[in-house]
Amino acid sequence: MQLLNTLSNKKERLAPRRAKRIQLFVCGPTVYDYAHIGHARTYLAFDFIAKYLSKLGYKTYYLQNITDIDDRIIARANEVGVSTKELARNFEKAYHEDERKLRITSVFKYARATDRIPTIIRQVKILLKKKHAYEIAEDGYYFDLSTFPRYGVLSKRTSLQAEDSVSRIDDSKGKRNKGDFALWKFSKQGEPYWNTELGKGRPGWHIEDTAITESVFGPQYDIHGGAVDLIFPHHEAEITQQESVSNKKPLAKYWLHTGFLTINGEKMSKSLGNFITIRSFLENHETPRLPFDATTLLRYIVLSQHYRTRMDFTEMLITQARQALFTLFDFEKRLTMYTTRTLKLKPGEDRKTQKSNNKYILKFHKALQNDFNTPQALATVFEIIHKINTKMDKQKATLHDIVNTRALLALLYELFGFRFRTVQIPKEVKTIVTEREEARRIKNWQLADELREKAKAFGFSIEDTQTGPIIHSLYH
Repeated sequence: MQLLNTLSNKKERLAPRRAKRIQLFVCGPTVYDYAHIGHARTYLAFDFIAKYLSKLGYKTYYLQNITDIDDRIIARANEVGVSTKELARNFEKAYHEDERKLRITSVFKYARATDRIPTIIRQVKILLKKKHAYEIAEDGYYFDLSTFPRYGVLSKRTSLQAEDSVSRIDDSKGKRNKGDFALWKFSKQGEPYWNTELGKGRPGWHIEDTAITESVFGPQYDIHGGAVDLIFPHHEAEITQQESVSNKKPLAKYWLHTGFLTINGEKMSKSLGNFITIRSFLENHETPRLPFDATTLLRYIVLSQHYRTRMDFTEMLITQARQALFTLFDFEKRLTMYTTRTLKLKPGEDRKTQKSNNKYILKFHKALQNDFNTPQALATVFEIIHKINTKMDKQKATLHDIVNTRALLALLYELFGFRFRTVQIPKEVKTIVTEREEARRIKNWQLADELREKAKAFGFSIEDTQTGPIIHSLYH
């Protein structure tokens, strides 16, 4: 298994710190609003990664944080007139609802930032003792970047280049270096706070994550994941804090990052009117007449792109995903028709046959073991579909072909989370198809054409194949 490690910018063989056990941490949401499809891109990608690692036999402990206190949560709570806790809990609940709808089931543990205040305090005190941190009166405690020479190891920036950035919630006139970031913020009037040895206040954004990972995994673990826009300054700050606290490096052995998501070439933004939440996408694309649900559609869109690449979300991408799913669905129907009409097998009998060495599955795995190359794995599936369709056209597909192809499709659906459902075809349409087949048998082409048009009036089209007619919804 090869991973492209952001830390080294090279592909490296996966060798976890403990044999066959992987500790995976992924930055979770800041719960002040509904999750959007950019979040879905990251969380679906890591859901796949965690599930595939488990499929390879690794015991995968997937930890995800919930940022339930920060400036945006405070601002939104004040805007709608509720407490920060109530707001955060409501949107945390909504986030988990979205995850369930997306069939994200690989996360082993969720950890709230506000449940780790004692660990945060302990880390800040250690940093102060080691002279890595300093106090700004009436503001808070900050990390002094000049004390950490390795700063920039992940983003490939130097501490001087950090001067062009102000980390979220960390703009203060009293900072020693512009890139210094907050560890603990003293409370302002009307803000929530914790009464601690460091004074009344709340945690900085970056230290929430290191407190969580140290509490669960210890000072070092295997894989840290998240979106590419978190590399700098957030992930850089995590490394800086934790390695300064523990004197152990690296914090995480491998760093994996999902690429940017744009909408029609533009950054997603409410002001541009192109902000798409997960729930709005699922609601707008759920069509009972389709043989797959909106979740399958979104999972296909995301996994058809390599997790590291920039992804431009367009109507064309949605259309391509829909057509690809129809290809899979129609191929399954044709396999069933072929086994019953040509191979003369009873329904499901081919599934009971012992499969032999499956070169298709080996090729599929080879793609996924190359830094989780899901587009290449899908390309392998469609390559096989083309080959077997050609064989079925000539009535040369063997039981061996069918069994191996079904095994590959079963693996695809298991890992990619695709689900298909039976589209109810009205009795009238089934009768039309039967009558049309008889018209074709006696070569009454005019009647056959008329019956095809009649089926369209019911919302269905008819495709003629070597193994018999296939009925499609006109949403095809």
